[in-house]
Amino acid sequence: MIYDSIIVGAGPAGLSASIYASRAGLKHLLIGQMEQGLTATIFSIENYPGFKNISGPELMQKFSDQAQKYNAEILSDEVINIKKEEEIFKIKTKNNKNFESKTIILAYGNQRRKLNVPGEQEFNGRGVSYCAVCDGPLYRNKIVAVVGGGNSALSSAIFLAKQAAKVYLISIYEQFKGQSVLQEQIQQEKKIIPIVNHSIKEIRGKDMVQEIILNTPSKETEILKLDGVFVEIGYEPSKNLSLFDPSANPEKNKAGYIQTDYLTRTNIPGLFAAGDIAGEPDKLRQIITASAEGSISAIAAFRFCQKSSDKK
Repeated sequence: MIYDSIIVGAGPAGLSASIYASRAGLKHLLIGQMEQGLTATIFSIENYPGFKNISGPELMQKFSDQAQKYNAEILSDEVINIKKEEEIFKIKTKNNKNFESKTIILAYGNQRRKLNVPGEQEFNGRGVSYCAVCDGPLYRNKIVAVVGGGNSALSSAIFLAKQAAKVYLISIYEQFKGQSVLQEQIQQEKKIIPIVNHSIKEIRGKDMVQEIILNTPSKETEILKLDGVFVEIGYEPSKNLSLFDPSANPEKNKAGYIQTDYLTRTNIPGLFAAGDIAGEPDKLRQIITASAEGSISAIAAFRFCQKSSDKK
């Protein structure tokens, strides 16, 4: 069987694309793992219209419920290869399943940026975490650090303050970059200890994280004893270059994002990209914009299939 469209990714862009694809009558398959998406790791969302406050997992579940209302076919798997033969895309998944489609909508999001300091990789999962919502409860009444100065870092620190005994909030900048409403909450939370103009030099421990070494403004080092480090320094384009066969490898800009036009079209006919993985580096990357682009990509894929049928 050949699908009209296969959507790669189960975040806001992918699920929105699925909803619009269903309403347009496209026979499609969505491949992704919703629980692994970045939105599913946010504990509190206050800027998505219609909800004064909702957690990332709750919002994603609502997206999924609406997609399934239209009987969307959703496969919890990971795409490992995409190639194009003549006018048909061929996809292979991690679980060794193969599919064919007339169009592809890429919506697999970004990946978390790493500190790239000694000890980070060694203690990943043993005191180093990239998800406060996932791992925060493991640090109840313990001492942790959140590294970063943007919205994600501030939100994670506020969440962890409800679990941990103490939260160091460490930023390389002289002041935090997050929204003012979050900065106000940080100031009101007595468990959070802001440390600005510092960077992490090394993460150390034995079986688990026990301490971090900081670079200070005076270029001296400082040691903080703690139990966990949560890295929240933003995101970057996925570097999974093996995903694309040369026949279906879309053009990317200098920052590594997939280059698209206003209809989310790439330079490969029938291949669309929506959400955080696409567009200019300074594009607003939010849940609402990813959702909008997902809907645009589904309608663009629908029109592409229509034109292809008309030619025949």
